[in-house]
Amino acid sequence: MTTTGPASPLRLDAGSDDERDLRDQLAEVGAAVVRAGLVVGSGGNLSARLPGGDTCWVTGAGTWLDQLHRSSFARVRIADGAPSASTPAPSSEVALHLATYRARPDVTAIVHLHPQTALLLDALGERIRLLTTDHAFYVRRVATVPFFPPGTRELAEAAASAAADGTNCLVLSRHGCSVLANSVELAHKRAHNLEEAAQLTYRALALGRAAELTDQPPPAGA
Repeated sequence: MTTTGPASPLRLDAGSDDERDLRDQLAEVGAAVVRAGLVVGSGGNLSARLPGGDTCWVTGAGTWLDQLHRSSFARVRIADGAPSASTPAPSSEVALHLATYRARPDVTAIVHLHPQTALLLDALGERIRLLTTDHAFYVRRVATVPFFPPGTRELAEAAASAAADGTNCLVLSRHGCSVLANSVELAHKRAHNLEEAAQLTYRALALGRAAELTDQPPPAGA
């Protein structure tokens, strides 16, 4: 009988120019989402990979998203979670990112945040309405993932399953959101539009007029 031990660490260099650019983009997004109030403190985490890449860069454990730089990111092998020996320990949520990349080969960036209005609506049992053309174009549809403790395999697998049909915006119940895209910039735009749609939905609920809302149809061919 053979036993399988932990995945052996990667022994990799700091990455190509394209990979360094990915980390710079993620650092810019981290600062922007904190300014926008989409996450506070050391909450949330970000990742990206090159198209077809078998490794990804994910924020390191305990990092604050508005204080990121290139050395803040861990390089991790997607197939088995093996970290690079020369980069920081990855976020405790790394399984969420890896499971999604395995389920969605088209995804090259994941933004996991804690948007307060989206989470409040979820706690109230209210779905997010997509009211504008931007909401329809960027968000398209929203799936809700039942609560599982953060950082667990169960959460990672549930989120990957919810995204497998092409859904790019997930609300992780009582936890946060996971937003996917084929670029860091698009994932950032989707995250902002998801929370904006949640804010408008909440305002309609506060006015007692949510029943009058209709979702904007997605663009033709979407």
